[in-house]
Amino acid sequence: MPNLSGHLVLPDRIIAGTLEFSETITAVSETASVPDRYILPGFIDGHVHGGNGADTMDGVSAIHTLSRFHATHGTTTILPTTITRPWADVMDALHAVAEVVRTQIPNGPVVHGAHLEGPFVSPHKLGAQPPYAIPPSAERVNEALATGCVKVVTLAPELDHAEQAMERFVAASVRVSMGHTVASYEQTEHAICRVCAAGGIAGATHLFNAMAPITSRKPGPVTALMCSDAYAELIFDTHHVHTATFKLAHKVMGDRLLFVTDAMRATGLPEGPSQLGGQDVIVKDGAVRLPDGSLAGSVLTLDVALRNALQTGTPLVKAAALLSTNPAAYLGLTDRGTLEAGKRADYVVMDSTFMVQEVWVGGQRIH
Repeated sequence: MPNLSGHLVLPDRIIAGTLEFSETITAVSETASVPDRYILPGFIDGHVHGGNGADTMDGVSAIHTLSRFHATHGTTTILPTTITRPWADVMDALHAVAEVVRTQIPNGPVVHGAHLEGPFVSPHKLGAQPPYAIPPSAERVNEALATGCVKVVTLAPELDHAEQAMERFVAASVRVSMGHTVASYEQTEHAICRVCAAGGIAGATHLFNAMAPITSRKPGPVTALMCSDAYAELIFDTHHVHTATFKLAHKVMGDRLLFVTDAMRATGLPEGPSQLGGQDVIVKDGAVRLPDGSLAGSVLTLDVALRNALQTGTPLVKAAALLSTNPAAYLGLTDRGTLEAGKRADYVVMDSTFMVQEVWVGGQRIH
């Protein structure tokens, strides 16, 4: 039976140990002497548009390309993510994700499903989303759900039909993520309560970005999300969110906070001109911006997000949870996210500087 030894990053501590496994972990044991490396649970990216020149909206082949690219950076479970485009284009992308979910990717990460980010967003808080926002009518919601692949939906709670749409998504076990919204504190709190009352799990799409900030008399959606039971994504490339803001969110939200990349097609390529959703963007100094200077997605990978967290003084056990344990809990993936007997043998092996050495999915080394 295969085994791996190193410094094992467990849910509550780090030990020198050995993992025995097949497709799942069969045993976790302490070992006196191990190689100078760390073994972490596989990373889970619930919000990723592209990488290595490919974009989810480009179809099946592109989803393979971007997924394999992010796997080299430690991602073992991925949710290819749409962008706000004409509805027919969005549906084409969902059908492509559904096909990949059915067939999976040889020597690639697990494609769990799609994150539908757009077009059910506010036309007044598009961020880098193209101007094709539409309300979540029952017909469109049912059409999206019929693909069988939607696992997370970004939804602005103030939109027409939003409440009915939330309940329909919850009934289909889809995580409802508040984002790209001009909703107030009260509207956001009401939406979270609506989702929870329907038996669902609420989240936030890239917390702090594309939503109103916290002010003294207008607490805004961020406060409602942080003070509730909702989970929240965070893009920790240090461009979207300041390190101090991350530390605040992590202190308040704890295991309800999770890292995502929001990566675009230019991720992994040389800096310079690129495109996002048909819009021209420029990648410079590690940030992606529209011609007007607005941030437009990222070129982040999850291994970089981990190193960024460690540089803030976040302990390794808690930093690792942001990329594995917490997103697994949010998505209801009870078979992964920690190094424990019975869980999937999804690992990231990193050297002493936390650079990726190996990636394992279901007990098979894919990188």
